Amino acid sequence: MGLTSDKVLALAVAAAAGLFVGTVWLWPRLARRGWRNVGGRVGLLLSTQVMIFASVGLVANQAFGFYAGWADLFGQETDQGVVVDHTPAGGPLEVVDTRRVPGAASARPPMGGQIQKIDIVGRTTHIATPAYVYLPPEYFQPQYRTRTFPAAVVLTGYPGTAQALVDKLDYPRTAARLAEDGRMQPMILVMMRPTVAPPRDTECVDIPGGPQTETFFAKDLVEAVSGHYRVGVTPGSWGIIGDSTGGYCALKLAMHHPRVYAAGAGLSAYYKAPIDPTTGDLFHGDEELRNRANLWWYLKHMPAPDTSLLVSSSKVGESNYKDTLKFIERVKATKLTRISSIILESGGHNFNTWRREIPGTLEWMSGRLSGR
Repeated sequence: MGLTSDKVLALAVAAAAGLFVGTVWLWPRLARRGWRNVGGRVGLLLSTQVMIFASVGLVANQAFGFYAGWADLFGQETDQGVVVDHTPAGGPLEVVDTRRVPGAASARPPMGGQIQKIDIVGRTTHIATPAYVYLPPEYFQPQYRTRTFPAAVVLTGYPGTAQALVDKLDYPRTAARLAEDGRMQPMILVMMRPTVAPPRDTECVDIPGGPQTETFFAKDLVEAVSGHYRVGVTPGSWGIIGDSTGGYCALKLAMHHPRVYAAGAGLSAYYKAPIDPTTGDLFHGDEELRNRANLWWYLKHMPAPDTSLLVSSSKVGESNYKDTLKFIERVKATKLTRISSIILESGGHNFNTWRREIPGTLEWMSGRLSGR
């Protein structure tokens, strides 16, 4: 049973409840003195507390998608996701599974769209990673068979799971509803986590001697998806969205590669790559690389990118609120880069907040992309 399994959660809750009832029932018998009775009381209290904390932790993990499995939780995930000698099925992208869109009225793709699970291998970076692709119903309808569609890459935070973008943040269902209501055009979504070399957090940086993550997202990913799906290839066809770490990556990629990503949306983003135990040494003494990863420095010292940016924060509950207001003013001063924002009155750094921002973000993104 996996870490995110409902059965594991049910067993943990049942064990916690059982230990609580057992503690109440056995406490009178263990009230006497003696090391056995004292040890029994300590054992019951400790076991009950452990199971309660475990249950709360499992609920939080299911809600926010912190860890994908037991190996991820205990730091045993060692696959670096780098392929050096082959590509699956002779190409950079392979569809490995299909599923219906959650909440869709029909399982038939022309009526409800489809979600495809894919494996991608970068031709130049050799980075291999899974992703989910949402294809709108129009993609399968005969009258649209010659049409190309705009696409948006959607990134999780760190560590995050790509599946959470489908099941917890409801990107496909939200996109389908907005398109049905005429609030956005049909759009392909490529949903994945920025952690393409797990367990390391690369912050979407081309690390000297390490994973070339920025090149993967700016070149390999776009080429692989465009070569397999009917996605527009002209400038203005692609956008990128992310939350937290993914939000920083989205803003940076749109700023560094405006001819690839015509729009970038950072939900609860930060604006400078951190250095901590999860990232390791990202720059290896390369000052130019460090500066490019700092969006404050980039706005001040580099030519203003011809792209559109969206940032979000909350007046109460988000630590990036003041930085976000400052970032908006910095971008406005460039005169060329467009900037928009979603500022909530309150909302924490969590899925519930991002679900409130996603409809507006998708509508904003749709208005800035073209499928041609």
